[in-house]
Amino acid sequence: MPTATWNRHHILSLADFSAVEYDAVLQTAASFQEVLSRRTKKVPTLQGQVVANLFFESSTRTRSSFELAAKRLSADTLNFAAATSSMTKGETILDTAKTYLAMGTDIMVIRHREAGVPNAIAQEMDRLGVRVCVLNAGDGQHEHPSQALLDLFTICTLIDPTRPRIELLKGKKIAIVGDILHSRVARSNIWSLTASGAEVHLAAPPTLLPKLFAEYFSEETAGEFQPSIPKRQLFLHWQLEPALRDADFVMTLRLQKERMTAHLLPSLREYHQLFGITRAKLQLCKPNVKVLHPGPVNRGVEISSDLMDDPEFSLIQAQVTSGVAVRMALLYLIGSGKV
Repeated sequence: MPTATWNRHHILSLADFSAVEYDAVLQTAASFQEVLSRRTKKVPTLQGQVVANLFFESSTRTRSSFELAAKRLSADTLNFAAATSSMTKGETILDTAKTYLAMGTDIMVIRHREAGVPNAIAQEMDRLGVRVCVLNAGDGQHEHPSQALLDLFTICTLIDPTRPRIELLKGKKIAIVGDILHSRVARSNIWSLTASGAEVHLAAPPTLLPKLFAEYFSEETAGEFQPSIPKRQLFLHWQLEPALRDADFVMTLRLQKERMTAHLLPSLREYHQLFGITRAKLQLCKPNVKVLHPGPVNRGVEISSDLMDDPEFSLIQAQVTSGVAVRMALLYLIGSGKV
């Protein structure tokens, strides 16, 4: 295992992550990836601890990945489903969290459709003076830290399988294409990729990428725990071609129709023609370009079906595989308090 010190109790956002913390996650995940390649894939690292997956919003990959990660670390798991819980009888979110606290939960993995819920639960646990760790598994249009970290790990291990580290992305051009306005994945990836020194190019129709979007990451709005991103690292495009030109990696995002409150696109067919990723459009990129997608995928909309299934270009299945190792690393780091 790496020897770097880990001091973070909760993982709620990547806005204040340091380079040391990114590398600690990457190196720890690499160690667990090696564990997952063995015949016996379990380690006793979190034996005796309880991990509660409190998913107030539907999920397949993230929930299953966290559950498997916890079990690979020998933790006991509790899984929450809002539709069959006491919330249908009027119980509040904080009361639900306190119920799981009373059951002896050590780590709470929180997913919610509203931004700020994981942070509110973390603040309540801190107020109560209990050593319960909270991990944000996606909150509204805010952030999705573990997805961005597994994307980072997927890219870095492709470049250097033996020693993934963020400096490998310095100077790389990475295009993020699609529904950026509603994407918590995009926001977390902007923090992690720019922290590595990569150039991040955002591309979407104006309705899905407002001009003011970049102000959130600018010097003018940067707060104490929100370091600014230099303008030379973050670029906005309302056409696809400039974002793809000479790109090393292309990350395409799902159109989140469930979060759209207005008619933001003329049609899915037109969107695919203008912003859908196809083999022909990838000719603008570097010859060895790779494509990522956090899933679930609308085939034939964000990306052509044949390209999605082509291992020469697609890292989509690698992302799913990386997810278990990265989430093992995150649970281990906050659960043990040290690397």
